[in-house]
Amino acid sequence: MENIHLLTVKDLAKITLHRSGEIKLGEKAITIPSGENIWDFITNCDATFVLFGIPEDIGVKANLGRTGTASAYESALKSLVNIQHNKFCKGNNLLLLGHLNMTSELNEASELKTSNKEHKKKLFKLVEKIDIEVSHIIHQIIKCGKIPIVIGGGHNNAYGNIKGLALAKGKPVNAINFDAHTDFRILEGRHSGNGFSYAFEEGFLKKYFVFGLHENFVSKSVFNSIKEQENRVKYVSYEEIEVRKQKTFDSQLAEGLTFIKQDPFGIELDLDAIPLVPSSAMTLSGFSVQQAREYIHYFGKHKNAAYLHICEGAPDLDLSNNSHLTGKLIAYLITDFMKSKTL
Repeated sequence: MENIHLLTVKDLAKITLHRSGEIKLGEKAITIPSGENIWDFITNCDATFVLFGIPEDIGVKANLGRTGTASAYESALKSLVNIQHNKFCKGNNLLLLGHLNMTSELNEASELKTSNKEHKKKLFKLVEKIDIEVSHIIHQIIKCGKIPIVIGGGHNNAYGNIKGLALAKGKPVNAINFDAHTDFRILEGRHSGNGFSYAFEEGFLKKYFVFGLHENFVSKSVFNSIKEQENRVKYVSYEEIEVRKQKTFDSQLAEGLTFIKQDPFGIELDLDAIPLVPSSAMTLSGFSVQQAREYIHYFGKHKNAAYLHICEGAPDLDLSNNSHLTGKLIAYLITDFMKSKTL
């Protein structure tokens, strides 16, 4: 497990801003003590949730997207630890594990050009390496009886989340994805656009529901693939709900849950579905922050909701002085998920 960079008490103290008369989440959140066996400690601690970061944008680069998603975890963590510890959200219900150490992989990827065929193959291989690490960590957290909260990184990490959950449960699992894209593209080598299609093809993903895809961004071939698997892959488009008003947001939440709730499922949320959030594929049109929060709460409260993954946020792409707001948004979504399970 040398690739996990554990968050220490000292690390936590550096980013937690203390204020007289208040208790911040970071003052109560749990970290792994030095010298402890990671998985034994997680199993025996009181926390329900384990937060884990994947600071990478290699999958995004391999998918020809804008890099910058490697910064989301640090931004989210700084916001999260400085919210209030109170009756609605208790810090001691959260273990802050740390993040996947991606330094060497990111350095290697920075030298590769997506216009070069051989370089692109190397990027695919780097994503496969990340897949192995992510699936192992998610598997371990779930086997410890805890609920992973994963902050990406690119949406390539949905594959590792799904595989890890499936291996922990010993059977294929389901997923719901709040996203402008399906990430169900062809199996051309691993990247952020085909995490779900690889998980599906390899037997880890049983049923998949895409919530709010944008019709302009889905190729005919992907729509054909979905149609061929209509008993196992379904979607509702953003335009059906918000533009043509053929369906309602609430009815589609219910539709999605009915489709996936029979088995353990992962909750995926791509920040490029929310307008003006700095991300690898930032949009001007999409669901509101309020709707994203409702989505997290609605699915999170179900007993079979097994993990939360928030990805594609890219604070480094924010050219204003408000780059911290991406982290603040992620912190809202994390705490909405935690509250859905505890309130």
